[in-house]
Amino acid sequence: MSYVQSSLTTGETIQHMGKLSLWSMLSLILLGLITLPLFGIGLLFLATAAIRYWTTELAITNKRVIAKTGLISRNTIELNLSKIESIRVDQSIMGRIFNYGSIIVAGAGNPQAPVMGISNPMNFRKAFISAQEGSERRLAPVN
Repeated sequence: MSYVQSSLTTGETIQHMGKLSLWSMLSLILLGLITLPLFGIGLLFLATAAIRYWTTELAITNKRVIAKTGLISRNTIELNLSKIESIRVDQSIMGRIFNYGSIIVAGAGNPQAPVMGISNPMNFRKAFISAQEGSERRLAPVN
C-alpha cells in the first residue's frame, strides 16, 4: 500500500496524483549509462534514479496536499488545503520543453515546501486550485 493511501483520513479522497518526470533525472540516467562500463559504477546512478522515481508520491486530496520522498528514510510534506497561501511553478527552459518543473507550496506559518522535478506541473497546480476551491465551498457557511 502506498504512503498516500495509508495516510488518508475518514472522508478523504484523492483528487489528483502526480509523478516525477524522467526528464528531470536525465543527468543521473546519462551519467549512469556513461559510467556503466567502469566496473558497474553506472548501476549506482541508475539505481538512484529508479529509487527516486518509484518512491516519490505526490497527491492532492479533498483535504490536503501530500508529498513523500525516500525509500529508507522518509520525508513528507502534508499541508491542509485551507492553510496553503500559494503554489508556485518553476520551470527551466528544458522543463518547458519536456514539461517538468518544481512546485513550491507555501502555507500559513510554514516555510516554502519545494517538490522538484514533477511531471506536468501546470496540471498539478490546476488540480490544486480546483481542490482548494472545492474545499472552500464545503467550508463556506450557508445563509
